[in-house]
Amino acid sequence: MLEAFTAGLLFITIGELGDKTFFISMCLAMRHSRRFVFLGSMLALATMTILSVLLGQAANVLPQSWVHYGTIVLFTVFGFKMLYDASKMKPECQDKSLLDNSECASEAEKEAIEAVFQAEANLKKKTRLAIMLEAFTLTFIAEWGDRTQITTMALGASKNLIGVTLGAILGHAICCAIAVFGGRLIASRISERTVTIVGGLLFFVFAIVTWVQPA
Repeated sequence: MLEAFTAGLLFITIGELGDKTFFISMCLAMRHSRRFVFLGSMLALATMTILSVLLGQAANVLPQSWVHYGTIVLFTVFGFKMLYDASKMKPECQDKSLLDNSECASEAEKEAIEAVFQAEANLKKKTRLAIMLEAFTLTFIAEWGDRTQITTMALGASKNLIGVTLGAILGHAICCAIAVFGGRLIASRISERTVTIVGGLLFFVFAIVTWVQPA
């Protein structure tokens, strides 16, 4: 269980920094009550985590060896993808912070700003419930099909159900708190390239750990 908890915590904490949901929470917190943005976002992320782990558990109807080696392949592919993304960053943008000028803005950052802009245009009443619902909806939609969701499903299929769920939810809570309460101050001090490289290496580490374990 401890291994599953640690895997969920590390993967989500590293993977969510600079992700689309990270920027959505940050943008909303600059416009509304941080407390209600955090509650709405975390409810969406916790719901998605539980759903993803259950979907991963459903994969156990397949032969265990398929799940085992499929998880290794998935972690390896994500590792190469993140390192490739880091290598393709423009020289002048390689050490930019997670919140920087538009020329170096990532696709996740641009998509988050656009999503929040459209949602704000349709928000007629800024009540507590409306703010929480907006945060929940935007976060849930952004997280669906995301790399961290697929990773949570893979972990749910191969590791302890409760451990992965608790670790992933805590990881989401840490990232969401950074985005909502730390805002620009903390995000401006985090290098996107560094986060991407660490995330890629972490995927390789767990691919190796999974490989050496019996199927």
